Amino acid sequence: MILLAGLTPAWQQTLVFDAFTPGQVNRAREVYWNASGKVLNAAAAVRWLGGDGLAVAPVGGPAVAAFDREFDALGIRRRWVATEASTRVCTTILDPSRGTMTELVENGRPLAPAELEAYLAAYAEEAARADVAVVSGSLPLCTPDGYYRELVRRTPCPVVLDFRGPGLLGVLDLKPLVVKPNREELAETLGRPLGTDEELCSAMRELNRRGARWAIVTQGSGPVWLSSAASIHRFQPPTVSDVVNPLGSGDAMAATVAWAVHEGRDIPEAVRLGIAAAADNLRHVLPCRFDRDTVFRTAEEIRELP
Repeated sequence: MILLAGLTPAWQQTLVFDAFTPGQVNRAREVYWNASGKVLNAAAAVRWLGGDGLAVAPVGGPAVAAFDREFDALGIRRRWVATEASTRVCTTILDPSRGTMTELVENGRPLAPAELEAYLAAYAEEAARADVAVVSGSLPLCTPDGYYRELVRRTPCPVVLDFRGPGLLGVLDLKPLVVKPNREELAETLGRPLGTDEELCSAMRELNRRGARWAIVTQGSGPVWLSSAASIHRFQPPTVSDVVNPLGSGDAMAATVAWAVHEGRDIPEAVRLGIAAAADNLRHVLPCRFDRDTVFRTAEEIRELP
């Protein structure tokens, strides 16, 4: 079983306009609602890959019934930790005329101490049964960065981490299998610019020295870097000309890497599959609803750069 964990799920509204002009009245031609946030996007990705995933997330308010309806329809297993605070609502604005995506993000609302304890207990129980785990997303407001460490400390299986900042640095000595910041996030985490490839490689090596067995760094359409203590790799993502919505591409990659590890594939192959999933995710309105067959075909064409 693949465990998908995170504390900031979202009930996502996606609005598609013929053209969007800030400061004006804009009428959407299409409107979608779906379960989202990194943890629920990752759960959807595992489902589309045909994997056995279980999402563990704190949820509250009107979104809970909507999440249940959607996950029942998709066949996704979940374990909710009930919260007094309602689950946040986020909005995506798509303007195909300009090829732009605007994201309106609500921070995760604070959770009570008892709710954070309940989440830790639920996570630990499921992690003990999991083969691979993904811990992703920001923490709710007022949650200490050390909470990430409490989660990872309770993870006996290989774990993929998709978060940044002091919380990431605080867990590296626990030797996670994979950490996956993008280039901007890594620069922010380490507090220094990564303007050159040499600076980027040095930063990735630092993650490895601190304990991360593998580090994956993405940079939009640029090469994806992968490093361990003994090796470094670079892959060129495929060109996607028909981009619809980039939201969730990083989540697609993290979940696909975990799924591939669960299937016994090595990390470089897992990264190729993750790149392919992230690329196909760009073609869909809703995040992490990509096409499995396309992912496998695309992954076969991705080669390592010299």
